[in-house]
Amino acid sequence: MPWATTLILILAGLCGSSLGQYNEEEDLAWLQYYLRQSRASSYNYVPYYEEESPAYAYSYPSATDTEPEPEPEPQQAAPWRCPQECDCPPNFSSAMYCDTRNLRYLPFVPSRMKYVYFQNNLITSIQEGAFDNATELEWLALHNNRIGSEKMGRKVFGKLQRLERLYMNNNNLTRLPGPLPRSLRELHLSYNRISKVPSNALEGLENLTALYLSHNFIFEMGASLKGLKSLILADLSYNNLRKVPEGLPASLEQLYLEYNYIDAIPDEYFQVSPRLLYVRMSHNSLTDQGLSGNTFNSSSILELDLSYNRLQKIPRVNTNLENLYLQGNQINEFSISSFCSVVDVVNYSRLQVLRLDGNEIKRNAVPPDAPLCLRRATVIEI
Repeated sequence: MPWATTLILILAGLCGSSLGQYNEEEDLAWLQYYLRQSRASSYNYVPYYEEESPAYAYSYPSATDTEPEPEPEPQQAAPWRCPQECDCPPNFSSAMYCDTRNLRYLPFVPSRMKYVYFQNNLITSIQEGAFDNATELEWLALHNNRIGSEKMGRKVFGKLQRLERLYMNNNNLTRLPGPLPRSLRELHLSYNRISKVPSNALEGLENLTALYLSHNFIFEMGASLKGLKSLILADLSYNNLRKVPEGLPASLEQLYLEYNYIDAIPDEYFQVSPRLLYVRMSHNSLTDQGLSGNTFNSSSILELDLSYNRLQKIPRVNTNLENLYLQGNQINEFSISSFCSVVDVVNYSRLQVLRLDGNEIKRNAVPPDAPLCLRRATVIEI
């Protein structure tokens, strides 16, 4: 007798079946089904997001003439599971990579995440409470998407009290997101459609060190920078500003205002920022009438870019200045008093690079005491 038949007879006896009921083809199929069921020992479920209902645990049907097995308790997916749309490297368990996947929505963010990358997708909105579960977030990358201000919850970042870097450049924002957590250190909002920054828009961000707002449509900043006690870099270039921001922070080191429509700067405007090193204001509408004699007489500034404005005279600068760019203006005279109030062996300018090309100065108009005043200069373009 074949081994399969022998096994069937044994099992049939155990289940109370008589030999007279035996049919080889039917019972061979029954045996295969029985063996499959006996090997089934685990249950699987599909991962789910916390806002959805828990996935069901599946149970297999018992053989018709055996006692039904008890159905296992429903199992909940752990909140630390990585969404199937993303990658969570095992060796970097606090990071979640969801970038460049044509996503149109924000996947659920597990609570353990500190660094989350959603850039280069097609996301258009951020629903209220999207990050309420991920209160440990420190870096949040949302740049290069299609997020609009009208489709973004007003308090989406409200519970991220450890967030340090927020990247939302290259989106469709028309206003600054907010309120923003006080822990923020870098805010990247370049290449959006923001037109105005209210004076209280950045209120409370005392830890912010870098603010990127270039390539927007901002026509007014007011005193929005004044309370940023830790701000080091402010990039407001490529906007529609007609006035400089009011009240620069004392901590500021880099100020970028090129490609705007600014035509005047208040007297001693830069004196309130004693750490200021780099000022770039090229491609504006600055005129001699819009500047005072002490506008740029700041001992801290090392680089000053005033190229492509409407200046007719070289503005007075501090002797500590190292790089001065004035090309593309309407300057028609070389005044040595702009660099040195007194010219002698002890008093001289630290200027190393001076660009005056593209103006109306003639090369033979350089005064004879220029080499003594500008003894440190290695590049002078006229």
